[in-house]
Amino acid sequence: MKREDLKGLKLSNPLHLAAVGFGSGLASKAPGTFGTLAAVPLYYLLSFLSLESYIIILIVTSLLGFWFCHVTSRDMGVHDHKAIVWDEFVGYWITMVTVPFSLQWAVVGFILFRFFDILKPWPISWLDKKMQGGFGIMIDDIVAGIFAAICLQTLIHFFG
Repeated sequence: MKREDLKGLKLSNPLHLAAVGFGSGLASKAPGTFGTLAAVPLYYLLSFLSLESYIIILIVTSLLGFWFCHVTSRDMGVHDHKAIVWDEFVGYWITMVTVPFSLQWAVVGFILFRFFDILKPWPISWLDKKMQGGFGIMIDDIVAGIFAAICLQTLIHFFG
């Protein structure tokens, strides 16, 4: 990513650093894919938690994401700048809820989440266009994660 594309971003600001996925969103190509990839090892750690703890973390990381994605987007002067990838972290973690860690399912979940995040079928595309601020940045990926989770759970049921 070019330096001029990152106007207003300050990695010394912890809100900005989290919003860009601790630097994973600064990839010059496919920052959303790199952001999702960076979420995988954190999912591995989350997979050891009880379902209740996992869901609490999803709620907290979503609410925090609304805030620091909004702040970072505002400071950069661009709604949903491609470097902001915290939404990919949360969307992937939603995809993987209740899935015990295995490399196979982590990869399938990754592919499913990226599929829904990139293609944005309705209502994801509608949310992406109509919602603003931090909520707007996060909500389309939250719904993409829900769609991907439903598909993943179906695959696990039949092939797991």
